[in-house]
Amino acid sequence: MIIDCHGHYTTAPPALGVWRDRQIASLADPTLAPARSELHIGDDELRESVESNQLRLMDERGIDLTVFSPRASFMAHHIGDFATSAAWAAVCNELCHRVAALYPERFVPAAMLPQSPGVDPATCLPELTRCVEEYGAVALNLNPDPSGGHWTAPPLTDRSWYPVYEKMAEYDIPAMVHVSTSVNPAFHTTGAHYLNADTTAFMQLVQGDLFTDFPTLRLVIPHGGGAVPYHWGRFRGLAMALGRPPLEEHVLANVFFDTCVYHQPGIDLLFDVIPAKNILFASEMIGAVRDIDPCTGHHFDDTGRYTEAAKLPADDLAAVQEHNARAVYPRLDALLRRQGR
Repeated sequence: MIIDCHGHYTTAPPALGVWRDRQIASLADPTLAPARSELHIGDDELRESVESNQLRLMDERGIDLTVFSPRASFMAHHIGDFATSAAWAAVCNELCHRVAALYPERFVPAAMLPQSPGVDPATCLPELTRCVEEYGAVALNLNPDPSGGHWTAPPLTDRSWYPVYEKMAEYDIPAMVHVSTSVNPAFHTTGAHYLNADTTAFMQLVQGDLFTDFPTLRLVIPHGGGAVPYHWGRFRGLAMALGRPPLEEHVLANVFFDTCVYHQPGIDLLFDVIPAKNILFASEMIGAVRDIDPCTGHHFDDTGRYTEAAKLPADDLAAVQEHNARAVYPRLDALLRRQGR
């Protein structure tokens, strides 16, 4: 079985974008604010949006199931206030839930949080609770920079984040540490901001002692961990300089990386540096990089090809493709067992 732990609803029907545009316009003119009931997307539209896109590619690439969350670049937590984010998160999470309900053996939802710059993360808990208890979400996306590239939030080790971690520990669910759109012109959203955030989040965890307080907390750092595997020696040395334990003890019981790396040498490096037990298969297909690589003739985001060509031992390959995801996402594992898988 192949589980893709990193999927976003990047192909949602156009009506979602129209609703969002009205919501943004209402920040200047409240009379334009759309009611949630005004978003009309039928099941047939949902089916069409994934059957010709994600599902088609999953079938072509042999991917059995995708952990499916709202489009990361559309989270845009910097827009409006908490009420804006709360309404937007509720709409997006409901759509991912509906897709998963239509295809229960192919998609499982993960929750977007209604974060907002300068607002206590504890305000996200009602939406998180609803998504887990009503929608069956198996994970959440946690944005370490709700400001959109200006990095005004405290580090992930700050106690202001603890209410979210406490709820995660209660539900035994992981978070993917994933930023959204950059509005800072110095940082391209997917080429710089995403990878900067992956690297920054890891370094914050090295500097702190978060997992002493939350020994069962599990965080997935996407996009292959940003610069982390490539500079593993630097992080090992910094951990020593900071008086932290070896990285294997300090963070690798709680931190995992995905395979959203879009060329063979990058995947090979990831597998050479990071233990296989800390790597989860993912593609983020129909996401940041959608073209065909002229050097290979295959899509850049067809990460299954790279993973299988990396010549991993059979047990390690099975762990990366399936078993690690089931361990890191216990609610996903429970769902699969209920389905007889």
